[in-house]
Amino acid sequence: MKRLWNQADLEQQWMLSTHEQEWVLAQTKPSNQLGFALLLKWFEIEGRFPKTRNDIPAQAVAFVAKQLQVTPDVLSDYDWEGRVIKRQRSQIRQELGYRECTDDDEKALETWLLDNHLSLAGRTPAVVRSLVYEHLRPRQIEPPGFHRLDRLVRSCLHQGEETFSERISAQLPLETKQLLDQLLEIQSEEIEEDEDTGEALEQVEVRPVSGLQTLRTSTGAPQLKTVLAEIKRLEKIQALALPETLFEGVPLAVLERAKRRIATEELHEVKRHPDAIRYTLLAAFCWLRAQEIRDNLAELLCDIVHRIGSRSEKRVENAVMRDIKRVYGKGRLLFRIAQASLKAPEGQVREIIFPVVGQEKLIEITQEYLAEGTYESQVQSHMKTSYGHHYRRILPPLLEALTFGSKSVKMLLALELLVRYKDSNAILYAPSDVVPFEGIVPDDQREQVSTTAQNGTVRVNRIAYELCVLQALRVRLRTREVWIEQAQRYGNPDRDLPADFEEHRTENYALLGLPLDVETFIADEKKGMADALAMLDKSLLSNKLVQITQKSGKGRIIVSPLEAQSEPAHLERLKLDISEVWGATSLLDMLKETDLRVKFTELLKSATAVEKLDRRSIQRRLLLCLYGMGTNAGLKRVAAGNNEETYRDLLYIRRRYLSADGLRAAIAQVVNAIFDARNPDLWGEATTACASDSKKFAAWDQNLLTEWHVRYRGPGIMVYWHVDKKAACIYSQLKSCSSSEVAAMIEGVLRHCTQMKVDKNYVDSHGQSEVAFAFCRLLGNIDLLPRLKAISRARLYRPEQESTYANLSPVMSRAIRWELIREHYDELVKYATALKRGTVDPETFLRRFTKEGAQPPVYQALAELGKVRKTLFLCRYLGSEALRREIHEGLNVVENWNSANGFIFFGRGGEVSSNRRDDQELALLSLHLLQVSLVYINTLMVEKVLKSERWQNRLNAEDLRALTPLFYGHVTPYGTFDLNLETRILLE
Repeated sequence: MKRLWNQADLEQQWMLSTHEQEWVLAQTKPSNQLGFALLLKWFEIEGRFPKTRNDIPAQAVAFVAKQLQVTPDVLSDYDWEGRVIKRQRSQIRQELGYRECTDDDEKALETWLLDNHLSLAGRTPAVVRSLVYEHLRPRQIEPPGFHRLDRLVRSCLHQGEETFSERISAQLPLETKQLLDQLLEIQSEEIEEDEDTGEALEQVEVRPVSGLQTLRTSTGAPQLKTVLAEIKRLEKIQALALPETLFEGVPLAVLERAKRRIATEELHEVKRHPDAIRYTLLAAFCWLRAQEIRDNLAELLCDIVHRIGSRSEKRVENAVMRDIKRVYGKGRLLFRIAQASLKAPEGQVREIIFPVVGQEKLIEITQEYLAEGTYESQVQSHMKTSYGHHYRRILPPLLEALTFGSKSVKMLLALELLVRYKDSNAILYAPSDVVPFEGIVPDDQREQVSTTAQNGTVRVNRIAYELCVLQALRVRLRTREVWIEQAQRYGNPDRDLPADFEEHRTENYALLGLPLDVETFIADEKKGMADALAMLDKSLLSNKLVQITQKSGKGRIIVSPLEAQSEPAHLERLKLDISEVWGATSLLDMLKETDLRVKFTELLKSATAVEKLDRRSIQRRLLLCLYGMGTNAGLKRVAAGNNEETYRDLLYIRRRYLSADGLRAAIAQVVNAIFDARNPDLWGEATTACASDSKKFAAWDQNLLTEWHVRYRGPGIMVYWHVDKKAACIYSQLKSCSSSEVAAMIEGVLRHCTQMKVDKNYVDSHGQSEVAFAFCRLLGNIDLLPRLKAISRARLYRPEQESTYANLSPVMSRAIRWELIREHYDELVKYATALKRGTVDPETFLRRFTKEGAQPPVYQALAELGKVRKTLFLCRYLGSEALRREIHEGLNVVENWNSANGFIFFGRGGEVSSNRRDDQELALLSLHLLQVSLVYINTLMVEKVLKSERWQNRLNAEDLRALTPLFYGHVTPYGTFDLNLETRILLE
């Protein structure tokens, strides 16, 4: 059940009718009345009884208690295991027409699950329990008790896994099975040749590894050696000859769980599995790993092609700086020429220029320029040399390993030409070859790529042309105009769109809250634009904080800075009181206390089928692992400061129990607990707004994700946070320094698993674009609220060509081209449906809609809709100081969150010291979990202190506005890592 309820939902779901109130008040004690009422309403909503008191949201408890005119505290006297609750449950079943689940019902339920839902392995127990609840409710059968249901679910999952494994294993040829078994055999690994010299390195003694361990190896930095190593891994998987339809119709989540299981288990554990399960798990691992490798090869290709250009530019720039004065004083000579020309613009060169500079000096400058060529030609020359002598070695194996697809015939012809010449040393293509130029070779490079012979035949330089093809391929791969067959992120873009869109057209439009009729949609948008522009135009003269001026023929918007708000008077005293009550609180104890209350470690399950350790030991080791990773102190340091757990114990738990999905579920549970614990009188009503921004962390650079950050300098990765207005971070994601913040913003809004419903998102300038405004409108009318750095250059668009706004005319642009939106409305909704359903990754999906690509009509329609929504936002932004302050306050919250990262993630100077992307993601998710645990405990501490008599009615409006649970002056993350599960932080 959700933890966040607004007033309307509470009144609809938790309001007691007159008959129900009479029935409830028949109970004798106030505690029994409140407990009975909560059981009744919960059962009406869920079709079952709550497992514990904590399952019931605090808002619901307070709302029902108010109806019964009792305080919520009386619920502490209610006996959740005695005879009273059993009698009340029986009364509720009888009143609502339900009956208890019998043995026959359980057998029928097991048969139904296996026949309809468990033909595939990999479903989680929580998902299966939800299916059971949905199945039993319309039949008015109360689900079995939790322990009985848990046994039933686990039994069905085990049978489902066996059935699924037998079906997959039966499709594998005998030769494939033998090759899969060979992956588990120990073998030595050959040494690659040196990247710079191309010579074989001397053989050194290496630890023998299996073929499976080789496939588990993560991708290194973008360089030639990494590409060749990835190609070898892909060839090893392709040699298995897995049937193309092996996993057809199998959900990706099922394969992901199988892949994680193989990636986690030791070699001897994999060998012990029954044949059917072993072959299925290995096949699923190799199937997904092949897709990952193809995606990685695409990333490596793009990065290397970019690196060839950037390094060539740097070399030319350095050479220019060294040789800038080869002809001494060229800058001064140019100044003299310009000065003389301006004094006598009608004079002759011989009379005006030659006396000032000298003819000989001009001849020297001309000869130097002709010898060296232009800057662009020098860059191209360096690129051809670098590619021809070194990087071209990636071409033959890469083209053999990958199969490209595209709707552009010319691009495919160019790639086919490269395949034919992949082993050739010819300088020029044969005259009979068809060499496509349009869309591949830029106009300014055609002279360097092709030459015309004396007989009029056009000859094409092979190296120069291949370099142009690779540069064009990089752009088209990123925009998905060219795709890679059997890849995931770089696969066929048509696969991203819902195939059943037309069949469920009405449901898809309803899912997004959009009208089926495009004319209705356009009329609403057009009216909104006209009203907003008219209101801004009317109010501009009286708005002293916003001015529209005109300079050099261009309109400029000037917005006065916001005045600083007054400092809260009592918050520092509040923090001091918290420090006096609890002293220096250990961050590890805060994590432990959060788990003892929220039980988030119960969501962190082993990737393997069996858990042999007792759950108490697992809980203790999980907390130590999360603390070591979240503070970046490392597992060795945590183990060294602990007498009970060794480094190997913690390493075992980290490898088996910690996954990105599990940590996200744990984070969501803690965040929901924060929402549930908040007192609305202190923190305000449940909010639907969050702010998002990124934070750079330094990281090792021998992997694909780490990039050099242009603004912050140094190699690193970015973490993009989504934080609500009271410092509860609902989502975090890892991204590269150059990846789109717009995509990260959309993903966080759509993918967070907390109870919060986001309909407002504050971002900075990097988190917005016209495409972002358009998709936020299509994805349920999310209110995108950016703080625009370049507000002075912003432009407003007209709803109609004849629309006039006298006060806004300097910054008014053209009219919106509604015909584009009208023509492509259905396609826009189809793209938005794919994002909403989660069938596509927003980062790779939104690359299709960039200015870098071919800009198809659907992109132009998106841009037009984005101009509409951005104009509406600008009208509100310029017309409302309160909105500008709200955005600024929201972004200050996420900046405060970023500042706390450094306090918690203190180990190794805050540098992420791993080259594995999975390890990097786990480290940052552990940091996220630590930080929300800090916020959760601080929330409880603040509320406890404010309940004391000295703080009654002491906080004013300014204090409540600035009140935040994200402070850490009373917290110590250092010292010995002593974890005692028996001690508690006294919060009641």
